[in-house]
Amino acid sequence: MRAIAIREPGGPDVLTEVQVPLPVPAQGEVLIAVAAAGVNRPDVLQRQGSYPPPPGASPLPGLEVAGTIVAVGEGIGLDVIGERVCSLVAGGGYAEYACADYAQCLAIPPALSMEEAAAIPETLMTVWHNLFERAYIVNGDSVLIHGGTSGIGTMAVALCRLFEITTIVTCGSDDKCRAALEWGAGHAINYRSEDFVEAVKRITDGKGVTAVLDMVGGDYLPRNLECLAEDGRHVSIAVLGGAKADLFIPKIMMRRLTLTGSTLRARTAGFKGLLVDEIRRTVWSMAEEGALRPALDRVFSLGEAAQAHALMEAGGHFGKIVLKVR
Repeated sequence: MRAIAIREPGGPDVLTEVQVPLPVPAQGEVLIAVAAAGVNRPDVLQRQGSYPPPPGASPLPGLEVAGTIVAVGEGIGLDVIGERVCSLVAGGGYAEYACADYAQCLAIPPALSMEEAAAIPETLMTVWHNLFERAYIVNGDSVLIHGGTSGIGTMAVALCRLFEITTIVTCGSDDKCRAALEWGAGHAINYRSEDFVEAVKRITDGKGVTAVLDMVGGDYLPRNLECLAEDGRHVSIAVLGGAKADLFIPKIMMRRLTLTGSTLRARTAGFKGLLVDEIRRTVWSMAEEGALRPALDRVFSLGEAAQAHALMEAGGHFGKIVLKVR
């Protein structure tokens, strides 16, 4: 089958089209004929050599796919063959075929195209787990979301809008701020021209937000804590701006703040299956109705994976980037 491999750590040009054997589904897995694959920031980090796949995972990049089940592993009935599904994968999504744990598959509703479906699993599961399970946000809360026009940011806004949660996003330009507001963000702050801490205090009348979803880390962390209301929750999901921060611990204690975070790729198949099951029961009906869909920026062919990565690194996209495989 055709696939995209990482020739060596480096820039987008190290992504190379290769011919590799079809993967064989293990127990509990299905083989998906991939129609489209999502492109995510962890793919870029893996290509650069700073985010290796977990043990046992495919060395090929790609963490989410959409397509049709064409074969099954032990323990999965033949009746699922032909189902149109989207799914998380631990690796191997940039290929014509990929294996996925069947417990991590979601049936693609008619309201979504294959390209849209491929843009959902990674961001939806990341946002749901971190904001709704770890930060415990509910109707009426408020959230500060950094990277408001990223795949994660746009999914967070979409979900929060459906649950009537106020969103404040940060973006790197006025144009991006306008795009975020059009997508449904409650407020948008250009972090290049305005101090987001002061802006959040102004927007919330000094109360602060219930939660912060942060992918920057570094010196953003102490500033994020200034944006939180008392008993607020801070969730870290990436450290694009640095892996260390200086904090004044007594302030965390006095204001009863909670600091948490997670990564998804290395979690067990069992955990991911439970997460998918919760999403199926609580959120997926919104996708079936057409109310929940991803912001889709651009679709490239599989052979254009390098161009897709270059676009992501340039930072000019809004929402998700997808590879069309067939």
